[in-house]
Amino acid sequence: MSNDTAADRDGLEPIRVLHVDDDPDFVELAATFLERTDDRFVVETATSVDEGLDRLTETDVDCVVSDYEMSDRDGIEFLEAVREDHDTLPFILFTGKGSESVASEAISAGVTDYLRKRTGVEQYDLLANRIENAVDATRSRSLLTERTRRLETLISNLPGMVYRCRNDPEWPMEAVAGEVERLTGYTDEQLEGGDVSWGEDVLHPEDRETMWDAVQDSLADDDAFEGTYRIVTADGTTKWMWERGRVVASSNGADVLEGFITDVTDRLGRERELERRTDELESKYRHLFEEAPIMAVVTRVEDGRPVIDDCNQQFVETLGYDRDDVIDAELASFYVPESRQKLLEDGYDRALAGEFMRESRKFVTADGGVVETVLHAVPRHDANDEIVGTLALYVDVAERKTLERQKERLEEFASIVSHDLRNPLNIAQSRTRLAREDCDTEHLDHVSRAHDRMASLIDDLLTLARSGEGVGELESVDLAALAERCWANVPSADATLVVETERAIRADRSRLRQLLQNLFSNALEHGGAGVTVTVGTLDDGFYVADDGHGIPDSIREAVFEAGYSTAEDGTGFGLRIVEQVADAHGWTVDVAASEAGGARFEVRGVAFVAEA
Repeated sequence: MSNDTAADRDGLEPIRVLHVDDDPDFVELAATFLERTDDRFVVETATSVDEGLDRLTETDVDCVVSDYEMSDRDGIEFLEAVREDHDTLPFILFTGKGSESVASEAISAGVTDYLRKRTGVEQYDLLANRIENAVDATRSRSLLTERTRRLETLISNLPGMVYRCRNDPEWPMEAVAGEVERLTGYTDEQLEGGDVSWGEDVLHPEDRETMWDAVQDSLADDDAFEGTYRIVTADGTTKWMWERGRVVASSNGADVLEGFITDVTDRLGRERELERRTDELESKYRHLFEEAPIMAVVTRVEDGRPVIDDCNQQFVETLGYDRDDVIDAELASFYVPESRQKLLEDGYDRALAGEFMRESRKFVTADGGVVETVLHAVPRHDANDEIVGTLALYVDVAERKTLERQKERLEEFASIVSHDLRNPLNIAQSRTRLAREDCDTEHLDHVSRAHDRMASLIDDLLTLARSGEGVGELESVDLAALAERCWANVPSADATLVVETERAIRADRSRLRQLLQNLFSNALEHGGAGVTVTVGTLDDGFYVADDGHGIPDSIREAVFEAGYSTAEDGTGFGLRIVEQVADAHGWTVDVAASEAGGARFEVRGVAFVAEA
């Protein structure tokens, strides 16, 4: 018979039948009528038991139809042979010889159905109906068995337990499965048999009423609920559980709930420790914000205008206001008219758009005086990475504070960065890695990036703070040899260093190393792929040049300002460190264009060591 049936073409699952009868004409006739009766039928025929057994090894069959009396073996013997390898395959005995003894023997042998042959075509309709019922029943049992197996596999691999219980304060369990004993210390039988009550014996006494009220409130709004609570295990250990469930039926006037419970004790512990460490780190940064030797203001946007959300002590002390007078006030109200106009016309909008702001601003003090400052402003983002305001830093160019106070604050700043911030940051990074093992969420990616950013800032801020100190003992330094060693300490990739000097200079070796490494890093960061960096001598100093993209004239004066950077991930302190190291030696440093069109940093006022 053809396998290209209407059932195949229409996408229905076919029913493959093997009909065995030693009457060739009858099996062909029966196959024809069966396939006409139902398009799903695909009938294979055999005229002996041996041929039928061969067909079973060669072809997938959904049902066997067999005569009883055949020349080689009878239908019962055929059934017994089939059952040796196919214990669930439907087998219908379709025979002209019918008797109670044959029927009894067939049933004992495991026949699926027993049907006597009749005259007329109606017998084929009856046979088709019996085949369809037998196959559908077998397929349903197989599907149920497979679904049950999958469910059992799923439950056995879940990190917790599933349950079915009645919705009353004692939460009596009707069925539990999974890691019940690992979670609670009690067996399935103890919970299902009522020896142990979930609501009375397992649920923590302090959480029973709270959990009951929370579940009932959730069910009043929806069929589902979830919550976190404590349990007390059989050995008295307190654990934190997370549960999600829903109403599935009603029994004797009470809702029946089904759900899942898992242990979150370790995860909550790590999260709370991470929160504690983060709060500690934020406290340290708050201290840094308050004690920074510059005026700092955090603003929020209201109707397109900047409103002060926060400010540091330096801001209120410099201007002479009380903090209560400053918080929630418009920033523009503290500016002189000219600065107020710059701010409201386009200055604030430019800062919100991400433009680096370095402009002069004048404040009016509480007693009517004027404070001249240089503004540095950057956008401020919320948790959704939306710009909601700015962080504005103001440098008092009049140097109203004494140098001694600035020195004290700078020393405290370096101490905070070096000791009080690095340790909690390391702990926060470690805790983040542990939290990722339990819950790998995209929010932890933002936390990790923030930690990496903070680490870079700490390193650069510490170097910047210390680079303002005086130099140590000057010595003869081979400029070429030191340049080669510094180059080996930066990730140069496919970049190239060319040294065109053999001179030695008088310098503090460690401070000069800082200067060279920062100039090399700047060239690699901004010069582009394959950049070539050249170190050479001038009449009164040396230069570091590259053949990269260069620095536009409009920003050459700004590149040495602390915090200025055109790179997305840059800290903006590298060139400031270069300038401070040069100042500490009594040198000057300027930026110009190199012969190749890149950047060229010229350090002058350097003392060379006389050549032998």
